Amino acid sequence: MIHTVALFPVLDTLLIECLRSCSKEDWKRYTLARKWTVKDVAAHLLDGNIRTISMLRDGHFGEPPGAINSYSDLVDFLNKLNAEWVSAYKRVSAELLIEQLETTGLEFCACMASLDPMAEAIFAVSWAGETRSLNWFHVAREYTEKWHHQQQIRTALGMPEPLMVPELFDPFISTLLMGMPHALRNSKAGEGSVLRMEIISASLLRWQWKKTGEGWVLIEEAEVGYNGNTIAGVTEKETNDAGMIATASIRIPAELAWQLFTRAINPLEAMERVEIDGSKELAREALGMVAVMA
Repeated sequence: MIHTVALFPVLDTLLIECLRSCSKEDWKRYTLARKWTVKDVAAHLLDGNIRTISMLRDGHFGEPPGAINSYSDLVDFLNKLNAEWVSAYKRVSAELLIEQLETTGLEFCACMASLDPMAEAIFAVSWAGETRSLNWFHVAREYTEKWHHQQQIRTALGMPEPLMVPELFDPFISTLLMGMPHALRNSKAGEGSVLRMEIISASLLRWQWKKTGEGWVLIEEAEVGYNGNTIAGVTEKETNDAGMIATASIRIPAELAWQLFTRAINPLEAMERVEIDGSKELAREALGMVAVMA
């Protein structure tokens, strides 16, 4: 379980402080969300607050979406909703937008805190391949949405540092990487292959996945080495005997990782900016993971 409920008020406080510091020109700056400006992304965050309150507090889910027969149908539907809201909010002042974000943020946090973390969520985390999810994962997914959209704003304004602290970044990236087994589901890597990933941040974060007959599973760090090097006290002989030498090892700077896995940059571009040892093919498949609805 990744605990994120207590972090929502922290994110909201930082968001309001950031937006209140914006000049009129700052609101017009384009972000990594392609055609969206700082104001557009802020409006999208408000939309997320209002939709969540309407559904969780009031049981209102809006107009039926019509026929949703595939993942791409769902993405198209959500993109349409997002675009409609952002377009409408172009007629709303920045000052009023901040007021509404502050007010609805409090109720949004209360909704997240009210959920039983081990109960079934109203929506599954589709990008992780789940058809049913527990609330703790749903809440963590909502945290990644708030984190990465605020970071899009902050990157456009040249002030990304506050969200990169371990308290806020580590649970964000840990949640995104819950989607790695699903992202690798069609990998041609053989059974027994091991993928190792390091995110170079204020706290060096490491994950290892092994391909089994049932798919890719997360394994403990002490179980895997790379090219005969010792890892976490495991000797070269022990690692080799266990057959757990990493098939591919990837090191990614934190500021690149969040953009990559939220589809702000192209995986092919990322390949040129990360350190890769071992299988380039497996690394390419891993770097293609997308942990947003896209």
